Amino acid sequence: MNPTTERTSPGADGRPTTARLRAALRDTRPLVMGILNVTPDSFSDGGRFTSLDSALRHAERMAAEGADIIDVGGESTRPGAQAVSEAEELERVIPVIEAIRRELAVPVSIDTSKARVMREAVAAGADMINDVRALREAGALAAAREAGVPVCLMHMRGEPRTMQQAPDYTDVCGEVMSFLRERVDACLAAGMAREDLVIDPGFGFGKTLVHNLALFQALPAFSRMGLAVLVGVSRKSMLGTILDRPADERLHGSLALAALAVRAGVRILRVHDVAATVDVVRVCMALQAAEASATPEE
Repeated sequence: MNPTTERTSPGADGRPTTARLRAALRDTRPLVMGILNVTPDSFSDGGRFTSLDSALRHAERMAAEGADIIDVGGESTRPGAQAVSEAEELERVIPVIEAIRRELAVPVSIDTSKARVMREAVAAGADMINDVRALREAGALAAAREAGVPVCLMHMRGEPRTMQQAPDYTDVCGEVMSFLRERVDACLAAGMAREDLVIDPGFGFGKTLVHNLALFQALPAFSRMGLAVLVGVSRKSMLGTILDRPADERLHGSLALAALAVRAGVRILRVHDVAATVDVVRVCMALQAAEASATPEE
């Protein structure tokens, strides 16, 4: 059976969750994107949410904890990950998106690079496309334009299977910015709305620790590009290198980077630990409000 035949939600143009996501992207409050990997091999939570029931329960938990977006992925992009077929990816993600759309009012993002997965995921209820290949795969740009939903464009040097094999840059920040500008220009030329575009420097995707730290320091410059910036550093290997801790012991480091990212102007935090990150955002926003209202002492 075609995975989209049983969907009950309206098209993206008339979908309340898509409209709410667009409004949130135009606001100044940082958004928390909860990660829902329905894969057996993701680096942190692979195999935990491969059944429909466990995936939906986790989505419900993240929504209750304050997630603004649920990011559903059916293909691992960790270093060394093997590709999955289009059919297998659809089998993994479409039932989960349909179930979330039936049960929850939270916007859903589809984490994919495949054109058909983009189309069918949006038809099933997804409100956003999150593409680690920045719409460079065959048909992806056209599919995203036709879908008419916000899109996140990420920088990645190489492919997941080989991207961490001695990545090299002359100027990592300049090169990543240049790549993202080129992809934004391609989207605009294809007829996509600038306000629907989000950019992601791609921490850990073809970068060493030195590259990742340089990019993190440059986040204010990325924010000044005039587009919403997404950062995904939750539990990643850069924290493992700094802290010498396994993925499930990197919460505190993840929260430290989340706070610094918000202070740097980042608009979307893609995370595993939603409740704790929501608290970080609330504290950062309270501090920013206090700073804005403070008057100089006489």
